[in-house]
Amino acid sequence: MADAFKNVVAQNLECPVCLNSFTDPKILSCSHTYCKTCLKNLLKCHGNDQMLRCPICRAETKVPNQDVSKLPANLALKSLIDDVRDQYQFCTNCESEDKPQAVVYCQDCGTYLCITCHKTHSQWKQFISHEVLAIGEIVSGKVSVRRYHKCRKHPKEDEECFCSDCRRFACFRCVVMDHTKEGHGVIEAAVYEGNHMKSIQDLKSKTDKKRSSFQKYVDFIDEQKERVSNVQKQCTDDINKVYEESVRPLTEKKELLIGEVKGRTEEVKTELDQMKKSTQEHITHLITAADMITTRTKIPLDMDALAAHDTLCQDLQEALKQEDPDYRQPRQSSKKGKSVSFKSNVGMDELVLGKIVNTVAKNIALPAKDSMKAAVVTPGGRMAVGCHTGGVEIFSADGQLQQTVFKNVKIRGVGFLSDNRYVTLDGSNNISLYRLDYTKLNVMFKTLSDIDGGMANITVDSEDQIYVSYQKAQKIQVFSPAGGKVIREIPCFGYIPKQITSYNNYLITASWDTIRLIDKQSAVKYNLKTLGVSPYAAVSQWNTILIATVKHDVGLVSIDEYTNELKHVQNLVLDYKIGKPKREWYYLQQYRSGEIAFCTPDRLYLYPNSRYSTENNG
Repeated sequence: MADAFKNVVAQNLECPVCLNSFTDPKILSCSHTYCKTCLKNLLKCHGNDQMLRCPICRAETKVPNQDVSKLPANLALKSLIDDVRDQYQFCTNCESEDKPQAVVYCQDCGTYLCITCHKTHSQWKQFISHEVLAIGEIVSGKVSVRRYHKCRKHPKEDEECFCSDCRRFACFRCVVMDHTKEGHGVIEAAVYEGNHMKSIQDLKSKTDKKRSSFQKYVDFIDEQKERVSNVQKQCTDDINKVYEESVRPLTEKKELLIGEVKGRTEEVKTELDQMKKSTQEHITHLITAADMITTRTKIPLDMDALAAHDTLCQDLQEALKQEDPDYRQPRQSSKKGKSVSFKSNVGMDELVLGKIVNTVAKNIALPAKDSMKAAVVTPGGRMAVGCHTGGVEIFSADGQLQQTVFKNVKIRGVGFLSDNRYVTLDGSNNISLYRLDYTKLNVMFKTLSDIDGGMANITVDSEDQIYVSYQKAQKIQVFSPAGGKVIREIPCFGYIPKQITSYNNYLITASWDTIRLIDKQSAVKYNLKTLGVSPYAAVSQWNTILIATVKHDVGLVSIDEYTNELKHVQNLVLDYKIGKPKREWYYLQQYRSGEIAFCTPDRLYLYPNSRYSTENNG
C-alpha cells in the first residue's frame, strides 16, 4: 500500500504537458498547474497572445505583458516537490527492516537498489541489459523514472487496458465492472501506446512537410524582397549619377526623389515583411506544438495529462488544416516595387532631375490574334488598329474596344483625311476612301500591285496627300484624295521603307535598323541607326518624335523621345517586357490625351503620359 501511495503522489507531481516532475510550477486562473517553461511554449504556440488557454479545461488566463513569470507560483506544490527530492530513497529489494539507502533505480525491474543489491543485480546475465539510473541523476531532474502504474481501486492490479470512450487506463477488473457498456472501446494498453506513438509520428511527418512548405514561402518572399531592394538600389544609383552631373541647387530635389523611391519600395517591403512574419509565426506554431507532443519519453496516463495532450493534438490538427501558401500575394506586392523606375530629364531646359514613375502598361489582347498590320490615331482621339485578316478595331484611351469596322476588308494600312474620311490600304495594295458612316466612295487609285510593289504602308499628311511606301519597289508614291494616277514618286535610295509617318513637311521612314527623316524630294535630312534593334517611329503630342526600339528575340521594348533633328531628349520606357509575338511587326502611336500606344500583332500596350507627369511634378 505504501508503494501504491508513493506512485500516486509521484504521478500528481508530474506536469500534464511535459509529463516530468514540475519545474517552477505556475497556477492558471482555472487552478490547473503547469511548468513555467511549458506555459511559455503554449503562449508561443498561439502567436504570443496575452490570453493563455488551459490544455485541460480550456479556460483562458490573461498573461500580463506576455510574461509567464508574472503568473502566481504554486508554492505548496513546489515545497512538496522539494521535500520529495530531499528525502532519501531506500532499497526496495532488501528484506531487512533496517533498509540501506538506494544508489540506483532499475527501470526494467521497477526497483530501487542499494550498493550490495546493485552489485548482485549487475552480475546476473538476465539483468545485464536492464536500464539502471543513478539516484543523483533522478534527484537532479536530468533523467525521469518510468513508473509502472497500478490501479487506484485495485493496487495489486496493473493497468493493462485502455478505454477509448473514457480516455483512461484501467485494470482488467475495472474493465469488467465499469467499461462493458455499449460504446466503451477497450483495447490493450500496449496496443493503445503503439497506436498513439504512430499517431504522433504521423503528426510529426505532416508538420515537417507543412513547415517545409511555409519555409519555401518565406524563402520566396525573401527573394522578392531582394529583387525590390535591387530596384531601389538601381534607382538610387541612377539618381546619384544624374545628380553628380547636375548643379548643386538640385540637391533638395535629389533627396526628395530618393525618399520617394524609398517610400514606394519600403511600403512594398513592409507588405512582404508582414507576410513573412505571419508565415514564420505559423511555422513556429507548428514546430512548438509538434515538439510539445512528440518530444517526450512516455505516454500520458491520467485524465488531466490526456486532456492536455488531446488539446495539443487538436491545436496541431487545426494548424495543419491551414492552406499552403499562396505565392500570388507576394508576387503582386513585389510587382508594385519592381515597376518603380527613374525617368531622367537630362537634355531638357528645366532644372529638374526627373521623376519617379511606375512603368506599368495596360495590356490589352487584340480580338484578332496575330493579325495587327496598322495603327493610327482617329480624328476623335481614339486608336484605330487595322488587321490583315479583316477589320479596323477602335480602342479608347483606357484600352476599351469600342467598335470594329470594315470587317470584310483585309487591312494593310489606315489613315484619315482632314474631313475625317477613312483611307484604307488593303492586302492587294488598293486604296479606298470611306465616309464617316463607313460608306465606300467610288474613287480609284492606281497603285502598284502586291507582286510589283511588295508589302506596302500608308500615311496621310496635313494637306491630305496620301503616301504609299513599297518595300520591294523601294519607293514612295504620292496620291491626291481625288484618286487616279500617282502625283509623284519619292525614291528610297539604298534602304527599304518598312513604315512611313508624316511629320510636318517631312516623312519619317523606318527600315530594319534605321530611322530617317526625309524631305518630300527624297533627301535624307537626319538619320538614327539603332544598332541591331528594330525601330518604330511616331509623332508625339509635343510635335517631337517618339521612337520604339524592340529586342524581338527577348521581348523587350524601350521608347525614347527625340527632337526634329533626331537628337535624344529622354527615355520614356526602358526594356519593358512584352509577350513575344510570332511576327516581327509593331506599331507606335500616341493618343491626344498623352497615353503612348505600342501595338504588337497580338496585344495593345498603353503606357502613361510620363513626360506630362514629369513636367508637372518637377
